[in-house]
Amino acid sequence: MDQATLKEIVGQFAIQGTIAEIAPLGAGLINDTFRVITTEDNCPNYVLQRINNAIFPDVEMLMNNIQSVTSHIRAKLVEKGESDVDRKVLTFVPLTSGDKYFYFNGESYWRIMVFIPNAITKQAVNPESSCAAGEAFGNFQAMLADIPVQLGETIKDFHNMEFRLQQLRDAVKDNKAGRLSEVQYLIDEIEKRAEEMCKAERMGREGTLTKRICHCDTKVNNMMFDENDNVLCVIDLDTVMPNFIFSDYGDFLRTGANTAEEDEPDLSKVSFNMDIFKAFTKGYLKSAGCFLTPTEIENLPYAAALFPYMQCVRFLADYINGDTYYKIKYPEHNLVRTKNQFALLQSVEAHTPEMKAFIADCLK
Repeated sequence: MDQATLKEIVGQFAIQGTIAEIAPLGAGLINDTFRVITTEDNCPNYVLQRINNAIFPDVEMLMNNIQSVTSHIRAKLVEKGESDVDRKVLTFVPLTSGDKYFYFNGESYWRIMVFIPNAITKQAVNPESSCAAGEAFGNFQAMLADIPVQLGETIKDFHNMEFRLQQLRDAVKDNKAGRLSEVQYLIDEIEKRAEEMCKAERMGREGTLTKRICHCDTKVNNMMFDENDNVLCVIDLDTVMPNFIFSDYGDFLRTGANTAEEDEPDLSKVSFNMDIFKAFTKGYLKSAGCFLTPTEIENLPYAAALFPYMQCVRFLADYINGDTYYKIKYPEHNLVRTKNQFALLQSVEAHTPEMKAFIADCLK
């Protein structure tokens, strides 16, 4: 997109200073992102994003969620007397013409946030970064535990296990690609675990488990660090919505604690890394322990199993449907992913007694 068009879009927002340059920033898979550089030293730089409304169709709800969350976190930080608050929570810029935080130019939806200076993201998953991630995401949940507004669901049924299983069962019933016979043993293994894996939804209906505000995309690179390796803030807030706390806990471990990439075909390389589990859990309980219920804590090992199970179900459904959702590099790619996630699930199951013992020790 040319500079003139981008500058026209930026001009719709109440930014400070004069625009010097707008350049691509990062390589995000969902939103197109640009850095807006201003000319004045006393004015901040900005981040311009095109919102992918194919994934997030209700942009107004999305931005209302984000503004509610960031405003609440900012108030908490000020109340605690935190220094450098502007680097510890994202700041979105409203339009010049009103109080909305997004702009539609006839083709796409756009938003702007203040660029956080002297901050970096990290890609490496190791015990140190995992502990920091656990503490940061636990603290994120803790600060939002008393948010006074009801947030919307930006992606409906995103982590709803009953919904994901129904998608698989529909795929099995239709067998569009004629692949069912070769994966029947995987279907059988999934169905054997179905009742246990859907217990979060049942407990929610029974009133023994409540939904909280969760990030729902808890990766190491969704945190910003300062120059001294301290976590500044959690970023990428598009998926922030009500969910069971298992979403943030289990989703991190599914990717972070897998000893191989999720499409590694050599299943002997796939296992659940207990060092990553222990580090993340220690950090998470340190910050989230102040609000978690005994039921939530008791089911953390279930959460660690839930997410490889859920992703196994999703990959397999797509494979049976003929690879219509996930991008593939070769015909068996989704089947390889399915087997990988099932192997990870089996490793999690084998480590469950050790996980329970470690959590009990953390609580002493």
